Amino acid sequence: MRWAQKRVVDLEKEDLCGFIFKSDSPSSGMERVKIYDENKMPVKKGVGIFAGIFMKHFPLLPVEDEGRLHDPALRENFIERAFALRRWRESRKEKGGKEALIDFHTSHKFLILAHSPRHYQLMGKLVANQRSMPREELLDKYQVLLLESLALKGTPQKHVNVLQHMLGYFKKQLTADEKTELLEIIGDYQRGYIPLIVPVSLLRHYVRKYEQSYLQRQVYLNPHPVELKLRNHV
Repeated sequence: MRWAQKRVVDLEKEDLCGFIFKSDSPSSGMERVKIYDENKMPVKKGVGIFAGIFMKHFPLLPVEDEGRLHDPALRENFIERAFALRRWRESRKEKGGKEALIDFHTSHKFLILAHSPRHYQLMGKLVANQRSMPREELLDKYQVLLLESLALKGTPQKHVNVLQHMLGYFKKQLTADEKTELLEIIGDYQRGYIPLIVPVSLLRHYVRKYEQSYLQRQVYLNPHPVELKLRNHV
């Protein structure tokens, strides 16, 4: 216990953006660790000693169990959160005044909306009222909302809403055939026939083709390295 408490303090220096725990470990298991009830019967509902102390010390840090990473959706969410936290920390270090926060919030608009429209609204209010509180307090509150929002599951319907919203930026540019094709592909994704990477890739193509400057800034289209293939699952 004492070692674990000392270790998490030491880890503060590592600038962690995520942490993966060992499955079923009595020290590092994130969940379903074997413990014994009052009848001395084993039940899988415990948390490892180190894992429990770690998660209490870093309550908003993206964490995951190594076994759960075999689930494509959970793996994507974990890595997406880790990359988002890294971008946020880099942005925060720049200390570019209120414009820096506006820029970060704007570029992450659709990524956040794909997880929690409610959080996006709350974050927008913070950004709009930057002068109402000390800067560090404001940034701390924004960070909490950012990490809370991305921890929520991005559902197919939320992604469809985002994709359709982005489609609206091409009202005067897409041909009738291009619009029909994109709508059909979004519909196929919504019905579970194709992975998210398909409509996203087509949108990226149109962003380049028509030089849509606002969407060029959107992290949603490239939230993590494409070679990780995190959006290739159905």
